[in-house]
Amino acid sequence: MIEQLAADGAIRREKDFAPDQIQPASLDLRLGTVAYRVRASFLPGTAKVSQRIQELTLHQFSLKDGAVLETGCVYIVPLLESLALPADVAAAANPKSSTGRLDVFTRVIADEMRGFDRIEAGYIGPLYAEISPRTFPVLVREGARLSQIRFRHGHAQLDAEALKALHKEQRLVDSDDADLSDGIAVSVDLSGTIAGEGRSGIVGYRAKRHTAVIDVERRAGYNVADFWEPIDARPDQRLILDPDEFYILASKEAVQVPPGFAAEMVPFDPLVGEFRVHYAGFFDPGFGYAGAGGKGSRAVLEVRSREVPFILEHGQIVGRLVYEKMLGMPKSLYGQGIGSNYQAQSLKLSKHFKV
Repeated sequence: MIEQLAADGAIRREKDFAPDQIQPASLDLRLGTVAYRVRASFLPGTAKVSQRIQELTLHQFSLKDGAVLETGCVYIVPLLESLALPADVAAAANPKSSTGRLDVFTRVIADEMRGFDRIEAGYIGPLYAEISPRTFPVLVREGARLSQIRFRHGHAQLDAEALKALHKEQRLVDSDDADLSDGIAVSVDLSGTIAGEGRSGIVGYRAKRHTAVIDVERRAGYNVADFWEPIDARPDQRLILDPDEFYILASKEAVQVPPGFAAEMVPFDPLVGEFRVHYAGFFDPGFGYAGAGGKGSRAVLEVRSREVPFILEHGQIVGRLVYEKMLGMPKSLYGQGIGSNYQAQSLKLSKHFKV
């Protein structure tokens, strides 16, 4: 269906799609040839993004031969893809998993839009990526993929009854007392003792400061110890999050997304504002699914505390996984011969680091 949208002109691109650019339920978005360093993040509101860029740009530079994006700065990059959506098709974007695990804050914006990562039905116009590396400076170039976009027709999210029925049929989570009241409750694992997964008492990683640059397209090219500090499990199974530090943790639950469905991680409670979990919260059809080589997968949690230290406890609910029904069955599933990096994962850093 995504291929058909492109054939019909609803998805436009300056260059042909890469062979693996269309994922089971999403389309990877590619950076264009130029980046703009801007004074601040913004929403276009009633204006075009290009107008805001003119007002806020400090300098611009080419991405054709690669360029480093520095931490603490905000960049706007026009994307190679643009849209001319039908009146009944909307779109939603989110960072790719590898982007979130590098703490690269990335959002998609469009002309006259009042929210990030949400494209209204019938939108015609360009797309832009707002990029702000938070912990590591990153090297990007034209064609790099930091975000992905999904397309929706109507209301796809399963309600509580439909979710319970799907769980009874497919066993979406390995917990016998799963909370399915408003999506599947996802909690954090701080025990370090998940059976059979070789965790060796490590419950997560904390990012180091003042590191070398990470090339976002280089796989298994960096030593973990140069960028991360392992976090050992404590007897009290707690972890104090330091303000403005970035952590990679894992969920206590192993989850799966059956064929014909997709899922998204959403905040457990918007009123719990002390920390943010999961920058890249989209799960393709087949994630963790036994038929696609999964047997259930842990959700990797990208966690950042806000202004104050905050204590996480083992089993504390940090998010909910909401499921959506696909309009059709994907040609291929996540983990099934498409180069998926995180199938059957436990606690796992991004693909850029040596195992």
